[in-house]
Amino acid sequence: MSKPWLKRLPFGQSRLGRLIFGLNLLGLIIIVIGALVLSDFRGGLINAQSDSLLSQAQLMGEVIAEVATEGVPEPHLEAENAAIVLGRFIPSGQRARLFDEQGNLISDSYAVSDMIDVSQLPSARRPNDPLPEDKTAKRQARRALAEQQLHGEVMMALSGAPPTAVVRRNERGIKVVSVSVPLRHVKEVLGVLTIERGDVDKIVAAQRWSMLPFILVAFGVTMLSSLLLNWLVSRPIHRLSAAADNVRLARTRAISLPDLESRKDEIGTLARSLESMTDTLWRRMEEIDRFAADVSHEIKNPLTSIRSALETLPLVKNDEAKEKLLAVINQDVRRADRLITDISNASRLDAELSRDTPKKVEVGTLLEDIISLYQQSHIAGQVAVSFNRTLPPAASRVNGREGPLGQVFRNIIDNARSFSPEGGEVRVTLAHSNTDPLRPTSIVFEDDGPGIPEDNLETIFQRFYTSRPKGTSFGKNSGLGLSISRQIIEAHNGKIWAENRKDDSGNIVGARFAILLPSVN
Repeated sequence: MSKPWLKRLPFGQSRLGRLIFGLNLLGLIIIVIGALVLSDFRGGLINAQSDSLLSQAQLMGEVIAEVATEGVPEPHLEAENAAIVLGRFIPSGQRARLFDEQGNLISDSYAVSDMIDVSQLPSARRPNDPLPEDKTAKRQARRALAEQQLHGEVMMALSGAPPTAVVRRNERGIKVVSVSVPLRHVKEVLGVLTIERGDVDKIVAAQRWSMLPFILVAFGVTMLSSLLLNWLVSRPIHRLSAAADNVRLARTRAISLPDLESRKDEIGTLARSLESMTDTLWRRMEEIDRFAADVSHEIKNPLTSIRSALETLPLVKNDEAKEKLLAVINQDVRRADRLITDISNASRLDAELSRDTPKKVEVGTLLEDIISLYQQSHIAGQVAVSFNRTLPPAASRVNGREGPLGQVFRNIIDNARSFSPEGGEVRVTLAHSNTDPLRPTSIVFEDDGPGIPEDNLETIFQRFYTSRPKGTSFGKNSGLGLSISRQIIEAHNGKIWAENRKDDSGNIVGARFAILLPSVN
């Protein structure tokens, strides 16, 4: 099922883009999930430790208040009895301290249990080694800060504030969870019980190690993404680049990459486009080669005739024969001139079509302008040109180039006039066509000439093909006009063909050239 919202994204229409984005997003999601899990665990661990210590401290405070307090004549706290309670009931890994009503330390479970704060001795120093950094000042500052925080916590408990768990660092720099509860006898506060637990960092460190699977999975996904990108993108592009270099160096006829062409992503599209482009270039090069060969052949014919006539001319003594030879030379010169002109136009055609920007052209107006020139220069007895249009200007617009289209119309009109008898007429009709829905604009050229042999209806569009009827002037046609016309029409995504006009008896009464072009609004 298609998702329109996905296609609107920058990578939405790209299969490779979606793959790259998905793989990278997957690795990021894995890391984020792991971080969230660790954060939640750490927060939950601290909350659980706080709740546990708070309950434990309240219970222990009640026990001490019951066992180690006396109320006669004045209520006070028995430090020895309280120390015994601390030594028996404080679990391992926890530190409990008692403070009197002035905030002075009177008992410490670490002291009761003979726990000694030890640190590793530094390694032996060689005589020339520099002195180790003095850490005494840092240690003293850390201890002073820890005592200050503890004193503030004790003072709050002595003031009767509700007991709360806090997270701080002790004099050794270890993060601890601490709870201070007041010891009450009836309503009077006799001291404060502080319980600390300092294994939070160890548990969190262990949990960080539990993140290792997430990190490994994310690393694996990232590596897989890199390998896939290399296999799916980098290597195919390298192969396409190598194939393009082979074409550039003319070491291969065309690119053949079926394994890439079968892909449904952008690489497959690129491979297909590259192969199509290469095939088109090779076809164009072959056409250029054939064109060069045809040009060489066509130009060689009049030059050979001229050379033969010039070699024969000194040997001819008859003036009439000399005039005939000069007429032949004149005709061949005109033919060569027409060939060179048409060849020049044909060679520039591709460059002109690629250089000119297509725009809206009103075909009716263009035909009227061209035909009006023929009508203004018409002489009695010559072939006339008429124009009839049934298509309004709004429906006769095409997307094309005015110059090449005008060249097509003039070529066909000139060709029709050259085959028409004296006093004949070339009729041009602009109308709507229903034969091709994609090309509704129809332009038809009709003449009164001898028609076209049925076998040559397609051949006449080949380069340098000429078929002149008897009585027509030699050398006026190079055989390139219709070939150029078809090339221009096909460049405009149109169609052109020739057919014969026939009467009711089936006799040929002339030729007809039809052009279909796509219209634009």
